[in-house]
Amino acid sequence: MSCLQSRPKLSRSEELLRYAKSQEEIQINLKLLGLENDRDLQFLLQGGDLLKVRSSSWKKTRYFRLMEDCKTMFRESKRTFKTSKTFLVDEISAVRMGRQSDGLRKNTEENVESRCFSIMFKGRRKNLDLIASSEDEARQWVDSLQKILSSINNLSTQAKMEHWIFSCLRKSDKNKDDKLSLSELKNFMHLINIEVDDDYAEILFEKCDKSNSGYLAGEEIKHFYDLLTHREEIDVIYGEYAKTSGFMSPQNLVDFLKKEQREDATLADAQNIIQKHEPDENAKENKLLSKDGFLMYMHHPEALVLNPDHREVYQDMDQPLNHYFISSSHNTYLMEDQLQGPSSTEAYVRALLKGCRCVELDCWDGSEGEPEIYHGYTLTSKILFKDAIKAIKEYAFKTSDYPVILSLENHCSVEQQEVMAHHMSSILGSALVTSPLGDGMPKCFPSPEELKGKFLIKGKRLNKLEATFAPDNTEDEEEDVTEEEESDDEDQEQEKKKEKKKLKLAKALSDMVVYCKSVHFHGFEDARQHLSFYEMSSFKENKALELAAESANAYIHHNVEKLSRIYPAGSRTNSSNYSPVPLWSAGCQVVALNFQTTCTDMDVNQGRFLINGKSGYVLKPAYMRDPASEFDPVTLTRGDWLQHKTLHIMVISGQQLPKLSKKKSSIVDPLVRVEVYGVPDDNAEAKTSAIDNNGFNPEWNENMEFNVHVPELALVRFTVEDHDSATSNEFVGQYTLPFNSLRMGYRHVPLLNKNGDVLPSAGLFVYIMVTDAN
Repeated sequence: MSCLQSRPKLSRSEELLRYAKSQEEIQINLKLLGLENDRDLQFLLQGGDLLKVRSSSWKKTRYFRLMEDCKTMFRESKRTFKTSKTFLVDEISAVRMGRQSDGLRKNTEENVESRCFSIMFKGRRKNLDLIASSEDEARQWVDSLQKILSSINNLSTQAKMEHWIFSCLRKSDKNKDDKLSLSELKNFMHLINIEVDDDYAEILFEKCDKSNSGYLAGEEIKHFYDLLTHREEIDVIYGEYAKTSGFMSPQNLVDFLKKEQREDATLADAQNIIQKHEPDENAKENKLLSKDGFLMYMHHPEALVLNPDHREVYQDMDQPLNHYFISSSHNTYLMEDQLQGPSSTEAYVRALLKGCRCVELDCWDGSEGEPEIYHGYTLTSKILFKDAIKAIKEYAFKTSDYPVILSLENHCSVEQQEVMAHHMSSILGSALVTSPLGDGMPKCFPSPEELKGKFLIKGKRLNKLEATFAPDNTEDEEEDVTEEEESDDEDQEQEKKKEKKKLKLAKALSDMVVYCKSVHFHGFEDARQHLSFYEMSSFKENKALELAAESANAYIHHNVEKLSRIYPAGSRTNSSNYSPVPLWSAGCQVVALNFQTTCTDMDVNQGRFLINGKSGYVLKPAYMRDPASEFDPVTLTRGDWLQHKTLHIMVISGQQLPKLSKKKSSIVDPLVRVEVYGVPDDNAEAKTSAIDNNGFNPEWNENMEFNVHVPELALVRFTVEDHDSATSNEFVGQYTLPFNSLRMGYRHVPLLNKNGDVLPSAGLFVYIMVTDAN
């Protein structure tokens, strides 16, 4: 007798019933997504075979389809002993047509280009490289996946919560009879991240079991849902202002917006909110806002903690380039560590889509005359320079229209430098800046606005830019230059004694360097006297932090005229990061971080560039653009920068915090940590107490205060942690934004995961007020 037991065969009636249930579930989910009778979704639900590509010799057929919950993709092998896997649709970051991934370019021939596509995932998960049977089928897969991705991403917070809770209810209904027993209800509570004792579960169950049948069905499940999602704090706020037959009138809403939210609202504004967010047609017709409509409005982006005006480009973009903080990446090509991690064009794509405006290319001689990019003298993998430039060209301006700086660390021979110059010229075309804008020798940088859609090259140059405007100049061009200044040697004396390596530089490549010429730093006074505005130095983090601590005002003056680039110490072989905050406080613009690494420093960096339309450019405060500025972030001498504000925050509650473990018994014990980052005197943190066994709807109602002296440089970070008394707390989610982008009053705070992606439905509810300090 076989040791493999087959599943009991279902009767025809049972099969039909199960099919009917699955179809009902599909229709409910399609309705939630607004995709009923959509042909693309029907295609995904039916699914089909695709060729999965792992190497040039490994290509296997896999069956893919969208599952009934409309948020999970199912994948099954075609072998005798079939294996299956699933992944969530919202784990996908992009679906790309063609041979755009490194794997497809390497492992397939050009003749299958039109049949190829890749599913790219968030975080460090490897992408899925796939080949369809025809170009039309590949396009159908790409279009359909992009449509459901867009639908899920565009769901309102309320709809996301309903979709998620509905899915959890379906999972808990083990026998698929559309009823919940007491044990199934307890299982559901675990799925949504809340632990209740047996007595409370029985009380809740009996309260909803109106029919005394021993299970919940129909309206009883709806009643249970209403009890579960009820938010007392919203009831209190709404009840205080709902003065018109239990509803909010436009005037009631104006009173709330002015008194609590500190908004200059009008009756017209209130009526517009009601029309936009009120779900009940009768209430909307009578110009009234129900509690459900009020909650939907409070979850809308225009009412969240981030000032909605700052979601767009709102700053003056006509200032010289060096008057902005610029989102910048170090060793952009690396996906992981600095010693043996993979290099990939996908790393450039991810950084650019996050708004990065300065990417780094470490260039070395490659085989067959083609320059390669990798971390020299390590075991990191290699990619072709031309492939990196192609990827940069395609994705440079998807998130931001403003200029991208290509920071070259050049180790190539003259011959392959010529190839580099050819690739950049032919691929980037007219978007590549190869001469100063306007007529004559410029005296300062052009603005981001003037450089929209343009690429700037940062690298070595054979001569001064001024020489190109002086035909009679007898100054000879140097035949060689010192090698790129990034070095892992921490000993300055050894650096002085070490014979500097020389690098022959191709004229074609040299001439492409216009506004960002790399030079060595020999002190602020030397730079002031001998360097032109376009000559910029790169500083290792330790040197830069030392200058920021000991000579901050001099550093600020230096950065009023020139650009400064900061990069991580060579000892950070695991691609860890350093805090960019002290460098921003010293006016440094190009503070390069390892974008592939998830950490607090990267969260803070993304928070800095969250505003101004995520353009990757944030205008420095006026006192950091003034050549006569006396501002010093360390000593804080008196000036316009000192504003002495007090930030008051009440952390009220949390909603739908994610489970950190798939174990049924694992429930989050959340606490909230609030941190302020800025000048040294402004750095502070406070935290709430931990709530035991409740990640679904924890309540804190705890107050905290922070004194902020220089608001324009301050950032505020909200972090949720899973408390553990035995070990360090575990990260749940965070949100960081500039102090001056905070909105007053009752606000929802969205939460991002470690990778910087939004956690659907999860968030905090807080009350914020800023006052003048005594």
